[in-house]
Amino acid sequence: MSSDLGRKVWTSAPPPPRPFRVCDHKRATRKGLTAATRRELLDKAQETLMLSGVLTLVLEEDGTTVESEDFFQLLEDDTCLMVLELGQSWSPSRSGVLSYGLGREKPKHSKDIARITFDVYKQNPRDLFGSLNIKATFYGLYSMSCDIQGLGPKKILRDLLRWASALLQGLGHMLLGISSTLRHAVEGTERWQRQGRFQPY
Repeated sequence: MSSDLGRKVWTSAPPPPRPFRVCDHKRATRKGLTAATRRELLDKAQETLMLSGVLTLVLEEDGTTVESEDFFQLLEDDTCLMVLELGQSWSPSRSGVLSYGLGREKPKHSKDIARITFDVYKQNPRDLFGSLNIKATFYGLYSMSCDIQGLGPKKILRDLLRWASALLQGLGHMLLGISSTLRHAVEGTERWQRQGRFQPY
């Protein structure tokens, strides 16, 4: 009797691509990219942001270096990352991007039902109000986002003047209509008095 021993080698499926947000070291250009691995994300960022040379990947919020593939796979979807060229270093944002999380840390073996993130940022230091980005993810599959852009002082003043002009114009038309109605009523009363229908006291 002879027996053949066979061994099957199962190759693990590559991880699915996930969404990330990347920017350069000045935060002047932001792009949304999808990648399955750290190397793939660096290659796409190099082409999209038009970078060259040796690139370093760090977390935008605190500058933590993403050196290994294992650490990269632990990052959450839509993590903000900064790509640095040789000689560049991370610096905190001047406008101060604030992220607010509601609730405590979830247990390790729990499953997300819904996750809502709020990002407050300024595109221009002279903006009067910051912009607000709201993103909601349901069951880790469906997501929707709303971006409310902040306005500068000139645009706010211009919009206020436009609304005031439209309001005053509408009010003027209404007053003209009321005055015209009153004038017709007075003229009709005087005409009826002349015809003797009404006797003044």
